[in-house]
Formats: sequence, structure tokens, C-alpha cells
Amino acid sequence: MTERPSTATGSNRNFNQALTSPLRPNTSGGPGISVTGASPTGSRTPPPNENRRSISGASSSPRPKAKESTNTFCRNITIYGYCRYQDKGCAFNHDPHSQKQQSGSGRGKFNVDSPSFTPATPPKKTISPNVADAAPFTPKHTTGNTLSRANSAASRADVLGVATPPVAPQFHDPNNGYSISHAVDHQQNYQLQQHGFDPIGLAENNAATNAMNAYEFPVSQPVNPYAQTGDMFFPQTQSYTPLLPYHRYAPLAPFPQKLLPFQRNIHGFFMSDNLREELQRKAEITLQSLPSVTSILPPAVEEFHSLVPLDTSNQKNINVFGYPSWAYKAFSNEDANPYALRRVEGFRLSNEADIRIIQRWKKVLSANIVTIHNAWTTTKFGDSSIIFVYDYHPLSKTLAETHFGPSPRYTTPRHSVGPIVPEPVLWSYIVQIASALKVIHSAGLAARVIEGSKILVTSKMRIRLNCCGILDVIHPDTIKTQDMVREAQLEDLTQLGRLMLSVACNTPTALQNFQKSMDYIRRHYSMQLHDSIYLLATGATKSVEEFIKTIANQAFQNFDSALHYEDSLESELSRELENGRLVRLLCKFGFINERPEFDHDPRWSETGDRYFLKLFRDYVFHSVDENGQPVVDIAHVLSCLNKLDAGVDERIMLVSRDSMNCFVVTYKELKRQVETCFQDLNKNNRR
Repeated sequence: MTERPSTATGSNRNFNQALTSPLRPNTSGGPGISVTGASPTGSRTPPPNENRRSISGASSSPRPKAKESTNTFCRNITIYGYCRYQDKGCAFNHDPHSQKQQSGSGRGKFNVDSPSFTPATPPKKTISPNVADAAPFTPKHTTGNTLSRANSAASRADVLGVATPPVAPQFHDPNNGYSISHAVDHQQNYQLQQHGFDPIGLAENNAATNAMNAYEFPVSQPVNPYAQTGDMFFPQTQSYTPLLPYHRYAPLAPFPQKLLPFQRNIHGFFMSDNLREELQRKAEITLQSLPSVTSILPPAVEEFHSLVPLDTSNQKNINVFGYPSWAYKAFSNEDANPYALRRVEGFRLSNEADIRIIQRWKKVLSANIVTIHNAWTTTKFGDSSIIFVYDYHPLSKTLAETHFGPSPRYTTPRHSVGPIVPEPVLWSYIVQIASALKVIHSAGLAARVIEGSKILVTSKMRIRLNCCGILDVIHPDTIKTQDMVREAQLEDLTQLGRLMLSVACNTPTALQNFQKSMDYIRRHYSMQLHDSIYLLATGATKSVEEFIKTIANQAFQNFDSALHYEDSLESELSRELENGRLVRLLCKFGFINERPEFDHDPRWSETGDRYFLKLFRDYVFHSVDENGQPVVDIAHVLSCLNKLDAGVDERIMLVSRDSMNCFVVTYKELKRQVETCFQDLNKNNRR
């Protein structure tokens, strides 16, 4: 057992007790008591003067009691090394050799030659003889050396960056065969477990990790007074949780190509230019509107306003629905969000119950289906029409326009010997459409719109079925019975095979020569793709569940690609994570700095805490180099603003513009000043 260092107050108290109470032998098994009066060099300290109180409080040598014999060794020899009253009537024994003989024979109570009373010699760490009378010690489980385990945990904590208290030294008893250590080992293990790390190591099993520490004795259990830890006398310190470095950027994988330090630029802190351009184009298209003077469309239809046509051609097409249809973009008055309106021209609803099937379609939710929200009839366009409301996806193209339009994505090169459309693209289309059909068929419905002009390509390799539910309202007689629904579902699979045949051959007329088109697929694509398209186009596939089982391997590959794309988007999003915090911080600076007047004080922004914030603004934005040229360093700006928002303890020096005043402050103090000033500006608004 070791003694913990005490405070200055505790040291004085122990010293006074040592002066006023007789010395007792050390029976605790620990090191001996150091002589408080010994000099640092280990030389003898002279006894006190005549007018100074002696150790026992009397002016003369201590007198023995009647029951004490003259063989009792003098304590002055023990403390000071000699007794100045030895020849002046001191009744105690002053012969050290006789004391050694007494201690050797077992009659003495105190050994003057003990190393505990020699300050220049380090004390020996021993165990009290009373430990022989203690209960035998049996560990609950076999463990390795506690010190090595603590050191390994401490080194592992240093690598992981976890702040843990230092491991206290332990002392080994060679006579008993076990070690005694402080309760820092299990405290450190507890802190590492709080952060999700195993402090023991991977080589030990969970049972040994979760077992009770063999040297840890709770209060409720019997305590061995010669093997206890420091928890009995000192409360366990609270675990320390390190502050997170909020002022640092932490990019997420996947990372861009590895660049050398001199090759990096400021664009690495923000979103990639391609993704930013795509999102900005979508935002621009979403907010696009037509002048009300030149528009012939109605200003509002029910709750929707600002209609903008989405069709690229003004020619009427009745191939799919049997009626001409038009698409518009409009904004809702209820939530101010954009929606896509599909108008079927010249349709008159004969039975109100036919439109109720839209309620069933509203419950069909899939990532590959454009969600429908509502439907109603209207005469705002000068005729009897029906309007269907769908989600709006800006910059979308139909599958037919992507592959068969004026500017197709894949063109036939000269002297081409390979496939025109890559096979992974075809499998991606098949898997996504099959996923949408599975959701629709599971709801007891049929898509009935597997057409190139009714499938949207909303982003890279992402397609969605559009206009679902329109045919169920316009032609309700075709799905009255379950057999009719079953036939419509089989027709969905057949149309899928024919559509993929046209896309693979890169021509919409591939069905006119079916056998030749299949031969082309056999030569340029895998047999699995050939067999899948053939079974779908010929109607041999009887259910979408059966078809999905045959393409399970391709579905997993498509799923893996989707996860990789999700990781890349999350990595791009992480670069914009800090922008919101910095914008809010800059807004607060704009409210505080250079304010002309506040609370009838024209110099409010130039005095008090506001003056520090003004100097900090100069430190961040108005720095110059040794030649007096402006320093335009966005990394410096981002670093300073992030440290200010996090409130770190780093110190910076702020110098006034005339170089006459200099202040050393921390970011933490500046953050408190920003909050205080902003609260002062905002207090009037709270009243």
C-alpha cells in the first residue's frame, strides 16, 4: 500500500501531529515515515534552542513514566541523532548498540537503524508482518501482469487520442506472490469503454474482460486491510471527455485523387464544380416562370399558379392515353413547392367513382415511381380536362428522348464492333423498372405505361415510371376484374422486354424484325441479358417475382453501385457542412461591426467588447504581408472563423490600426464577446 501525496495543509497538519504525539512504529507495510525536520542534504538538524519548545512541549528532557524502564531508547537520538541532555540527567537509554540488541531479541518496539529514519536512503517498501494473520487471497480469475496491462492500455489510449489519467505505480510482494496497485487501471478501462474501445486487447476473451478486477474490493464486500486499493480513502475521479475539434474539417470517404500539398487549392473545401453546376441548373429551372402578358395559360388552376409548359413539342400525341396530354410545372399555394401537372385534354369524367382509384395510387411509394398526389377535372383551359398532380423533377428527360432523340446519349460510331449501349446501363434499367413493377403489382395494380415516352431519366442512371394511374381513370373498364388486372400485369412484363430490346439495339423499330434484333443482342451482350429480354418480350415470364429471381446477381451489383454513389454524395455534402455555421457567424459580425449608433451611443461599436471584435475583423480580413500587400488567404479566414465558432483556448494577438495598442485574447473570450454584443442588440426585440 502506498501513501498518496497530500496538500500543503495536510502536510502541516501531519507535521504538527508528529510534534505533539509520540512516534509509533510503521505497521502498515508501506514505506517508513520521512523525517520532516531533516535537511535536504541529509545532514543532522541541530536540536532546538533553550527558549524553544522541545518535542514533547516541555523545557527539559522528557521524563520517563514510572512503569517505563531505563532501557527505553531516547527519542532525541531517533529524531536528531543525539541528545543534548544525555549528560544532564536524561533517564533514557542513549546507547544505539543496546537498542539493536533489544530489537534483535524481540524486546524493542522501535528500530533506530531502520532505513525509514535515514533521509538520504530511499525507504524500502515492505509488507507488515501482520499480513500473515490476514485471510488468504484468492483471485477470481487468472490475469497477466497488471502493470503491463495498464501500460498497454495507456499506450493504446495515447494512440487513440483518449485523455486518461496516468497509471499509478504498483508494488510487488515477493513473499505473497501478488501485486498491489492503485485503482487507476480499472478507471482507465472504464474510460476507454465509454469511448467504444476495448482496453484489454483482442487476445483476451469477453469473459476475462467483463470479469471483476481481482484487486478491486467494493465497500459491500470484506476488505483485506493489507491488499486494498486507494478507492477506500480517495473518491474516484470523474471521467474526462475531451472536447471535439469543431474548428477542423473532417472529410469523408471516398476521397478525391491524392494530391501533393502544393497541388491542393481552395476548391477542396467545397462541393465539386460538376455537382454544384447540376444543382444550380435544377434550381434555376425550378424557379423559371413565364411573363403573364405573353402566357396564354390560365393564371391559376385550383391551388396551383405560375404554370410553365414542359413539353418540347406542341404536336398532339394520342398514342398512349387515347387523348392529347400536356405537362406543366406549377407552384402550390399551400406549401409553395413545385409540382408537375399532367393535363388530359378533352376528357369528360362519366363516373365519379372512377377517380377514387387515385387514393390507392397515392399509397404506392417507390424510389423508381413518380409519386401522384391528386386528380380533379377542370374547365380552366377552355375545355373539359382532367388534371393529375405528380412530383416535379427538374432537368428530366424521357427515356425515348435520351436514346432516340435528336441528341441521343449513345451514337453508333463508324466501324463499330462492340455494343452501342453498355450492358451495365441496360441492367440498371431492367433492375429499376422491375423494382417499380414489384411494388405496383404487390398493391394489386398495373403500371400500363411501360413506354419510352413515359419513363423519366431524372439523373445519372436514375429512372422513374411516370403517369401511373392515368389509364386506370381514363379507361376503367379494362381493370374491373382481377383477371383483367392480372392480364395488365403480364402486359407490363412484355412491354418491359420490348422496350429493352429497342434500347439495346438503339432504335425504336427493333420490334419490326424481332429475330434480327435478338441475333444482335446475342453477338454483343451476355447470354443472361439475351435470355432475360427474350423471355420478357415473348411473354414467357409469368410474374415479376419469378423474373427478379433470375436477375438477382445483377440486382446486387446495381445496389452496390447505388451505395457507392450515395457515399460520394455524402462526401460532397460533408464539404458544405461548416458553411451554415460560418454564415451565421458572419451575419452576427455584420450586425455588430461598424454600427453607426446603438442605444443613443454613436461610439458603441468602437468601445468595450466591440473594439476587440473590430480588431479581430482586421486580423482575419485585413491582414497584409511584409510588403504591405493584402493577404487574400481563404484558408486563414476559414481557420479563424471555425476556431471562433468553436471557442478554442488558442491565443492570438490583436493590434490596433495605429500600432499603439496590442491585446492578447483567446478565441473563447472573443466568442463570449460576440454572443454578449449580439444579445444586447437582440434584447429590444424580445420585449
